[in-house]
Amino acid sequence: MATVATFAPRFTSVVVAAATDAARRYQSGRESAALAAGFAPHTALNLHFFGGRTVEHLTFTNVYLGGKAAWQQDDISSIDASLSASMEDAHLNNVIAQYFKDGKPTATFKPSRVLDGPLPMRVFRDTIEGFVASLDQSNGLSGFNLGSSVFCFMLPKGTVLVDGDSTGGAKHHAEHDDHDDHDEREKHNGNLAAGERDEASDSKHGLGGYHGSIHAKRGSATDTVYYAVGVYSEGTNGIVAFDKPWKNVCATFYHELQESRTDPDVEDAIRAGNDPHANDFLGWYSVRGGEIGDIPLDEAGPDLSTVMQEVPIVKGGTAPIQLMWSNAVGGPEGPISAKHKTATP
Repeated sequence: MATVATFAPRFTSVVVAAATDAARRYQSGRESAALAAGFAPHTALNLHFFGGRTVEHLTFTNVYLGGKAAWQQDDISSIDASLSASMEDAHLNNVIAQYFKDGKPTATFKPSRVLDGPLPMRVFRDTIEGFVASLDQSNGLSGFNLGSSVFCFMLPKGTVLVDGDSTGGAKHHAEHDDHDDHDEREKHNGNLAAGERDEASDSKHGLGGYHGSIHAKRGSATDTVYYAVGVYSEGTNGIVAFDKPWKNVCATFYHELQESRTDPDVEDAIRAGNDPHANDFLGWYSVRGGEIGDIPLDEAGPDLSTVMQEVPIVKGGTAPIQLMWSNAVGGPEGPISAKHKTATP
């Protein structure tokens, strides 16, 4: 069901394939728009700046979970090389530049690591946030400026990702099924952020990954740590758009990293629940479409090839990415040689 514009949007921080159970669940919290044939300009879906943080100069690293036995070194090498190449590419950053005042976004990749230790077959949001907090407490994140860094947690082959906590998610889903969207909006005083997490949305039903943050206590101080997590998309798990799983992984994390730099504190908006100031945490966000990577996937429908593509890199070769939403053209946009004007908030 479409929501009405008088209510606050449901905040999302996930990447999901269109025409899946996960996509329908997240889209139900937004006002939907008809797909534009051939991606004709659709400025009604454009992003708006809500005044929250953005990260113009981003640092990121990859953390491979499950230990060395869970990963092929060729996959690690391919993911590290292609993801860093796409995030650092001048022509791809020209698309993103419109969302920053001085129009000079940069991204820097720091060497990846493999994290040893057991991993459950179903990984929940609190599972990942536990890994994030543990690394922070053990000084495993030293050397990073936490305010401008994102830690990308890579799940190995076969692991299922759930957008919900390991307690209570299924109960919420059952309650949601007995009420319409209007009931849910009223329950949260017009803000559906409190109902965003749902154990029914997992990588077996179209979920590819999501990004978020934790506020970890270190003595009297509190560290805000930003993270992204994604699955090894293959077969019926995750979002499969390319001929090799590692390419699917790259495209998913390109999506999450671009959302992390344009809307890093969306998780705080979700946590804020029915607080009337929840929107203040948002950076660039579309009331009707979600974050910068969400809108293209929604508009693509089942034909992922229209937005998930291998694109040329300035330094040579190609990289698998997902096209991001560009306010300047009112649609998804690939690499460009010249920047657009700064987007109007």
